[in-house]
Amino acid sequence: MSTGRILVVDDDPQIRRVMRVTLIAQGFEVRDARSAEQAFELLEKEKFDLILLDINLPGAKGLEVCRSVRSTSDAAVIMLTVRDTEEDKIEALDAGADDFVTKPYSTPELLARIRAALRRVPLSAEAGPHLIRLDDVDIDLVQRRITVHGNTVRLTPKEFDLLHYLVTHPNIPLTHLRLLQAVWGPDYGNEVEYLRTFINQLRKKIEKNPAKPKYILTEPWVGYRFQLP
Repeated sequence: MSTGRILVVDDDPQIRRVMRVTLIAQGFEVRDARSAEQAFELLEKEKFDLILLDINLPGAKGLEVCRSVRSTSDAAVIMLTVRDTEEDKIEALDAGADDFVTKPYSTPELLARIRAALRRVPLSAEAGPHLIRLDDVDIDLVQRRITVHGNTVRLTPKEFDLLHYLVTHPNIPLTHLRLLQAVWGPDYGNEVEYLRTFINQLRKKIEKNPAKPKYILTEPWVGYRFQLP
């Protein structure tokens, strides 16, 4: 059985009903919204661990909702869509989503994606120092906080998990497969576009020149490496 609070945002009442029954049976507390406006009302009043968000909402689109959520909340976000192109995935991830699920989907697949979105990379005693300083960047692994030039920089939960794994395994090439399975879970491995998008976002937030990164380096055809002095 799982625990956590989930908000389902979809304009299809049948989908909301099926998700609610399925997720409650798994031990989650579930609320649902049929529109962006209703979702915003719930988000102002309540705290959620994860949001299942239809990308094709009427009125304010799902991507707009995702961007708004990301500016104020650390809830995990899974976008739901009938489209499955790489451009659609990158657009959703750029908006701040943690994952992307294509309709129709199986219940086991959706539950696996939810568990992956809710998991956090554990902080182990063997991981090395819990505070890492890189010129004007401070990375506090315990508080899950980043400051750049003394200013706090907001990272999504998955962005921080990816950065955490990189900085605790420095100066060695980390393959796409290893990063995906460490941060998202054992069911992942082919979602290279996830890494490209999240790495680009991290570079924008911590690198002085994202186009010529100093810390988060690409290992061509392999993966990425975090360069510590």
